[in-house]
Amino acid sequence: MSDISPTLREVQEKLGPKVLEVLQFRGDDIVILAPLELRESFRILKEDAALHFNFLSDMTVVDYWRKKEPRFELVYQLLSLPDGRRLRVRVPVAENDAVVQSLTPLWAGANFMEREAWDLFGIKFIDHPDLRRILLFDEFKGHPLRKDYPINQQQHRVTERKVEGTFVDERSHNKLLRLRKTLGSKDL
Repeated sequence: MSDISPTLREVQEKLGPKVLEVLQFRGDDIVILAPLELRESFRILKEDAALHFNFLSDMTVVDYWRKKEPRFELVYQLLSLPDGRRLRVRVPVAENDAVVQSLTPLWAGANFMEREAWDLFGIKFIDHPDLRRILLFDEFKGHPLRKDYPINQQQHRVTERKVEGTFVDERSHNKLLRLRKTLGSKDL
């Protein structure tokens, strides 16, 4: 344990039994955290004066289907802006209970990252303010980045939807007005 970085030693001290393992790989500090009380663990990482990992730069999911259990692992990339230190946090998530606490109360930017994880892998986030698909259409069946997703599965096409009075309609109208003004024509 004496060969770990001061950052990892501090994280272990502050989070105690919530830390399942600490690693260093090619100069990166890595912490594997238990999924229970996840938000509280991240609150400590963010707000503790000695740690101060105040920026969530990225979050993704790894699918270890048929390679190890638990099947999924959430991977968070944290940055301490004042110190320039980075920390990778890995959180194992079981396939039969793919639910963890949302980090949106701590970082508003986690919103879209968690929606992407839900959309593509099916990981649910407790207390997420708007957990719905972000990349795929609402009627899409399944979660296509799971390694067991059938590659030959066909999805029905998206039905044409009414756009009058929507954001898309307003945006198209504004583009048409700009084009008319640019070309000096009222007949477009």
